[in-house]
Amino acid sequence: MIATILIANRGEIACRVIKTARRLGLTTVAVFAEPDRDAKHVQLADQAICLGPASVQASYLNQAAILQAAKDTGADAIHPGYGFLSEQADFARACTEQGICFIGPAWQTIHTMGDKIQAKMLMETLNIPCIPGCHSLHPLSETALLSQANHIGFPLLIKAAAGGGGKGMRVVHHPQDFIAAFKLAQAEAEKFFGAADVLLEKFVLKPRHIEIQIIADQQGHVVCLGSRDCSIQRRHQKIIEEAPAPELSKTALDGMIQAATTIAQHLKYVGVGTLEFLVDTAEDFYFMEMNTRLQVEHTVTEMIYDLDLVAWQIRIANGESIP
Repeated sequence: MIATILIANRGEIACRVIKTARRLGLTTVAVFAEPDRDAKHVQLADQAICLGPASVQASYLNQAAILQAAKDTGADAIHPGYGFLSEQADFARACTEQGICFIGPAWQTIHTMGDKIQAKMLMETLNIPCIPGCHSLHPLSETALLSQANHIGFPLLIKAAAGGGGKGMRVVHHPQDFIAAFKLAQAEAEKFFGAADVLLEKFVLKPRHIEIQIIADQQGHVVCLGSRDCSIQRRHQKIIEEAPAPELSKTALDGMIQAATTIAQHLKYVGVGTLEFLVDTAEDFYFMEMNTRLQVEHTVTEMIYDLDLVAWQIRIANGESIP
C-alpha cells in the first residue's frame, strides 16, 4: 500500500496532489528547483528535496535526481502531475523497474498512445473513426509529399507525431504553401519534442473538440465521466472548458463513449485518462489523441460529478476497484 508520494512537479498541480494525499492520510514529498525553494508546494509538503538549478532539464526533467529523491525519502509512489514527465514512457518504466509505483498507466501504454502515428494505426485496427490523412511520410521526396497532400485535399493540417499544445502544427490552405509549412512544422516538432516526425490530416472546418474523461482500474472496469467541450481555442490552445458538452446529440455522445471504452479496454488502461475527438458539422466524430495523464481541465469534470480524480488515481494505484 502507498504510504508516501513524491510529486514530480511544481505549482498548482503539485499543491493539488499534496492536498488530496494529505486528506487520504499519506505523507508527501515535494521536489523543487533552487529558485522555487520558497514556493507554496514546497511549504505544503511534509518533506522537500532540491533537485538542482533553475533549468528544468537539470531539475524537474532530471529523472535520475527525482528517482534518487524518492529513494532517499522512502517514497512508495511518484505522481507526475501534468506536463514535465507525466507522459514520458521511459520515466514510467524507470519507476517500475526500481520498485516505485508510477501513478498512471503502464509505460507501454504511454509509449503507444504518446506517438500520434502509432495511436492512429491502432485506431484503424479497432475500427475507431479517424480523420482522413497520411502518416507514412518518411522518406518521401517533396513531389511525393505534395502528391499525398493533394490526395487528402486542402485545407489540411500538418501535425507533430509526438506533440501537443499546438506546437508543430500548421494549417495549409493552398498547395503552393505546403512544402514550406511542412518544413516549418518538422523544425518545430524537432525543437519541442525531439522528433521531427509529422503526419497529415484533412483539416475539419468548424469542428467541435470534445473530450471524454475515463477512469479505469486494475480489474478491467472502465467508467466514462461524460464529456467536456473545449472548442473555444486560440492558436490550438484551449481557453474555455464546458461540461457536459452542450447541444451534442445522444448518438454522437454515445458513439464517443463507446469508442473511449473500447480503446481503454484494448489497452488494459489503468488510471485516469482523456480521449479527445473532433466532431464535424454532421456530428460525425473522429479520434484525435489520448492523454495518458491528468489534464489541467480535470477539475471541470470533478465539479460536475463531485469526484476527486486525484484520489481515484491513488486508490486505483493501490489496487482498489471502481464502484
